[in-house]
Amino acid sequence: MKTLQLLLLSLSVFLFGQNIQSIQLFNPQTNDETPVISMGQQLILRFDDLTNSSEVYRYTIKHYDRNWQDDNLFFSEIANGQMNAMLDEFQYSFNTLQPYTHYVLRFPNEKIQPKISGNFELIVYKRSADQPIIKRRFSIVEDQVNLALNISRFADAKTPNLNQRVEVQAVAKAGDLTSNVNSMTLTLMQNNNPNMVISGQKPSATMGNKLLFQQLNLIFPGNNEFYYFDNKNMRMAADMVRATEILDGVNQTYLHPVWAYPLNYQYQPDVNGAWYYRRNDLGLERNAEREADYSWVHFSLDSEPMNKELYILGGFNDFQPKKEFQMQYDEASQKYIAKIYLKQGFYNYILATKEANGSLNFGEINGNFWQTENLYQAFLYYRPFGRNYDGLIGYGEFRTPVR
Repeated sequence: MKTLQLLLLSLSVFLFGQNIQSIQLFNPQTNDETPVISMGQQLILRFDDLTNSSEVYRYTIKHYDRNWQDDNLFFSEIANGQMNAMLDEFQYSFNTLQPYTHYVLRFPNEKIQPKISGNFELIVYKRSADQPIIKRRFSIVEDQVNLALNISRFADAKTPNLNQRVEVQAVAKAGDLTSNVNSMTLTLMQNNNPNMVISGQKPSATMGNKLLFQQLNLIFPGNNEFYYFDNKNMRMAADMVRATEILDGVNQTYLHPVWAYPLNYQYQPDVNGAWYYRRNDLGLERNAEREADYSWVHFSLDSEPMNKELYILGGFNDFQPKKEFQMQYDEASQKYIAKIYLKQGFYNYILATKEANGSLNFGEINGNFWQTENLYQAFLYYRPFGRNYDGLIGYGEFRTPVR
């Protein structure tokens, strides 16, 4: 009987989780999709509950080490306030075919205040934090060190046109960095994508209050500019949208088939995998938080069948290759197709294949080019003597074109 109760509880959590959509965690100070803040700043979490009810949600936070492994710190060691706080800011959708409740959390706040830096996870749940509805990573930086990034073409003999090299210079705002140098490591990430990370890098050289990271292994595939579509007006086909309709009371957005296997780089402005909710009705901008509607977005790729799984990924799904984002081959049309239920707005996405070892390849379909504009993020962690956690002493970004 107990086993059956646990099974039914797990099933209800799974089904309920499918109703949680359009999760965003961002930095409003910079209008930035990167969830990294300094002490005293706030992040904003937004999400929709498609059951359109006023559910009671709670939230808490958890701290992790520099490699996102559990460091087993107690809540009292990482924060002041309530261990489990109530999320009580919400509003109902208005003028949409899909009814939903839109929730907002501004964090940190008077209920929970982190008191250390480093890697965190924000957990939203209904019954227990062990059964989360939402888990999103974020970082708090002490901002003691400036990180300057330089990106250049990496032209090796075998792949002269595919890769980008990252170099980082860390400069202390005060004091001497070398006293803690043995406890410091650098992590690099490309486009907020947790699948594209180089971690555990020690300085290649020290110069007084400067640390240099110039290793030849700090190499990333250039990828290509992201695909995009914009359905802020769901009554008009434009911006990669081929057609729209309402079918059985539900919006449908049909995209043009995307191009694949490009031979040469072509510049296409993008937002490095990010996405923004918008609704615009004949020039009238609506409040997207509660007035943006939902649509089945139909994706397609002209291709022969391949013996690999193919996924539609981007910031909107945290680059996670879940079943609902997998494309399937349609013999009749000779296309890979998929449909995803999305809130209307502007989206970047990429097509990724899954290798036999489970890793994701983001360049097989889209291509890899050293000229591609990417977002690079650098995290400098340290743990001085006597401290029981990894702090984040510096953070930097690079968004400009490669020279």
